[in-house]
Amino acid sequence: MAREQLRTASEALERASELADGDAARRLTDQSNQLAALATRDSGPDHGRLARHTNALNELREELEGEAAERVEAAIEAVKNYRETVEGV
Repeated sequence: MAREQLRTASEALERASELADGDAARRLTDQSNQLAALATRDSGPDHGRLARHTNALNELREELEGEAAERVEAAIEAVKNYRETVEGV
């Protein structure tokens, strides 16, 4: 079962990585790949995993400017939207 918000976040991060350089680009690609994998897993991620992704993305957003930062912000919002559908905490 696809989790569309996580797929949306992954795509936004992929675009952000194309606009970034060096370590930031690598970290964005890594986050994008992880969210893409979570979007297609049989069971969805828990609140803790989603919180870790959100924290990492917040750190990355602070390092970026312009369109890359906007893409990361869009990814954060998509993860938050998905997280609202997760039961628990």
